[in-house]
Amino acid sequence: MNINFAMWRKASWELIKMDDKKEWDALDVVSKWLIATRSAVTAVTVYSCIIAGALAWRDGYFSWLPWIIMTIGLFIAHGTNNLLNDYTDFSRGVDNDNYFRTQYGVHPLVQNFWSKRKQIEWFIVSGVIATLSGVYALVYTNFNPAIISLFAFGALVLLAYTYPFKYWGLGELAIFLIWGPIMIAGVYMVLVIGNGGDISNVFQVALAGVPFGLSVASINIGKHIDKMDDDKKKGVGTFPVRVGQTFARYVDIFSIVAAYGVIIYLVATGYFSTFMLLILFAGQRAAFAIYALSKPRPDAAPKGFEAFWPTWFSGFCFYHNRMFGGLFIIGILLDTIARKYTSLLPLSANWLGAIAIGIGLIYAVIQMIKAKSKT
Repeated sequence: MNINFAMWRKASWELIKMDDKKEWDALDVVSKWLIATRSAVTAVTVYSCIIAGALAWRDGYFSWLPWIIMTIGLFIAHGTNNLLNDYTDFSRGVDNDNYFRTQYGVHPLVQNFWSKRKQIEWFIVSGVIATLSGVYALVYTNFNPAIISLFAFGALVLLAYTYPFKYWGLGELAIFLIWGPIMIAGVYMVLVIGNGGDISNVFQVALAGVPFGLSVASINIGKHIDKMDDDKKKGVGTFPVRVGQTFARYVDIFSIVAAYGVIIYLVATGYFSTFMLLILFAGQRAAFAIYALSKPRPDAAPKGFEAFWPTWFSGFCFYHNRMFGGLFIIGILLDTIARKYTSLLPLSANWLGAIAIGIGLIYAVIQMIKAKSKT
């Protein structure tokens, strides 16, 4: 068995479709784990950890070792949740009969790539690694009560997301809280407490995590709208199933718009510099997602979108999240660097941010002119 680094990269960036068991059996262990856990999606966990790490660095409390351990542990925990999600839905008969989940990526159980026992073995191994990371965080913070509470809440969501939270219509809210304010504030708190710092501003940190959490939740809501007809038949009471497609679509639009609104508020109040306004360059993708969400889901793949079907709203939201999340991280890193090295820079962080946005606008206009000339 050869290590397939190309598959590692591909599986970390896009959902993999595969029908040949021989092709699956030929993959290395890491490739199988990345595909089975849908790591293209679990990458959002790494984004949340980078945001938390940057904020801790800005406040003078960043340490590489605990940050790396927590990032790897949370990434594996997210993958562990997906393994449990697939196992639970498969065992309850939800993923049978060409269900939505089986149409957009590999499902090892449905496709008989491995047995339920093998899925449980992978779940246990992943869960143990993720738990050890959590134990390290507890020891690192001397079993701080706040960190114990966050650890317990994370474990609860991991085990209860698929059932019963998703069936109660609470799964989307859990996604927003975990990958937004809770994870970002939680990783920040571990780094600060471990370094003997003050966490009095943790609520501002949590607010700074809200925009990314909303962006991640928009994907989840979009996915549940995409598959709501299947979920109705299977008795899965997701948020869109309970409130209807129209209301769910407008909630998803709100989550995208609110993500920008919170960042603009944090810039206006001085918590962030104008560097964070770089996220506005994701506005075109946000417009695509909002335009798609403003209309009912089509019954079949529109021309040119056949390869992406059955994902529709979730595809547009995922497309937006990739750029929004990347620009969020770039903005927060530039904001942090500008604030930490103010004395060495010729201008303030806000002026430098404004210049960066101006350069970005010039580049965007040039690209538009080039694209127009080619057309």
